[in-house]
Amino acid sequence: MSMLTPPGMGGKYRITGNRYPRMRRPQGRRRVVLAAAGATVALGLTGWGTLQLIDVFSGGSDTAQAAGRNGTPCERTGPRTTAQGASAPAAGTAASAGKKLPKPADITVNVYNATKRTGLAKETADALKKRGFTIGKVGNAPAAYDKKVRNTGLLLGAPSATRGPFDVLAAQVPGTTTRNDARTGKDIDLIIGDRFTALTAPKDADRTLAALAAPKPAPSAKGC
Repeated sequence: MSMLTPPGMGGKYRITGNRYPRMRRPQGRRRVVLAAAGATVALGLTGWGTLQLIDVFSGGSDTAQAAGRNGTPCERTGPRTTAQGASAPAAGTAASAGKKLPKPADITVNVYNATKRTGLAKETADALKKRGFTIGKVGNAPAAYDKKVRNTGLLLGAPSATRGPFDVLAAQVPGTTTRNDARTGKDIDLIIGDRFTALTAPKDADRTLAALAAPKPAPSAKGC
């Protein structure tokens, strides 16, 4: 007898078999969830399309506008701002055109020997004279510097010598250091140090001076 057959009943009233009615979940909740998901996707696509249309009609981003005007993206004109916030001149302006260097004939050089090698001051002075410099005093270095200059040499001069004369003379004697003193004249002291061997080659000195007078503009940074 089946468990579904009431007690005391049998015969044609007996229920047989192993199939029972099943309860199904309501379909309304699933439809609501699917409808909400579809609405979210539709709103997202609509918003994206709206942004694309705004970008098209507004002329694109700043990078695209810069590319249309100048041919390359991220290219800027006018002064640029350094990391400290100060404005730096753009390439091609008068401020970045290089220094106006004085001629060697306009620079008077006093040559002093601070090494143990004899005759080095006169030898160096003669070489500088052949390159157009005006030679002043020649001799041993003062006691404050004698045997105390360990590098190639030391350039001494008034603060005004920093703006040009030091550069011209340093191109002939690479590796020198510079220092300002209290003098008011335009002459410069070249104190020859222990590492000095000879003046730089004339072609190398000319190349250095040409680079100082007309430096090449720095390449623009890649990327935005």
